[in-house]
Amino acid sequence: MKIYTRTGDKGKTRIIGNDVMFKSDKRVTAYGSVDELNSLVGMDIANLSDKTKVFAEELTEIQQLLFDCGTDLAISQNDTKHEFIFTEDHKYVDWLEKKIDEYTEKVPKTQKFILPGGSKTASSLHYTRTVTRRAERQIVSLIQDEPINDYVLKFINRLSDYFFAAARYANVLDGVEDIQYRNSKPVFR
Repeated sequence: MKIYTRTGDKGKTRIIGNDVMFKSDKRVTAYGSVDELNSLVGMDIANLSDKTKVFAEELTEIQQLLFDCGTDLAISQNDTKHEFIFTEDHKYVDWLEKKIDEYTEKVPKTQKFILPGGSKTASSLHYTRTVTRRAERQIVSLIQDEPINDYVLKFINRLSDYFFAAARYANVLDGVEDIQYRNSKPVFR
């Protein structure tokens, strides 16, 4: 199999369902951001400290799920042959919410915004959270023009919350305190 198709030489790509579109299309941008996010999660795994290796298995599972998200986003709205991978039956959002709750219980309470950073692992996870939010914004931009699998958006939305909670817990595991944003009013209850 050849990796190059030469379709990109004219700024175009082929998506699932065989539609050809420009690489600047909102659909291509959305699933491209999810691909970038997946690569970043791979870097998160590589950057885990000995104390934060507890995240390795679930981050690998998240990579698998991000591939599913990208696949669902790459399915043309005209495609009737391919079915979405993400469905309500899969319970991935529930799984993330349980992890978020679990990690939130293990970190100091805060009512204020915190600065993204801390340990190497936490800093990496905070960065991944921001890329997740960008991917989410691009998916929302796509949704304004075309229908997509709604479960992908729900998963990505909850995933950014997961990365926030995981980053805070990584700081706890690595023995680093979160730094509160000094001008923050109480925002969390």
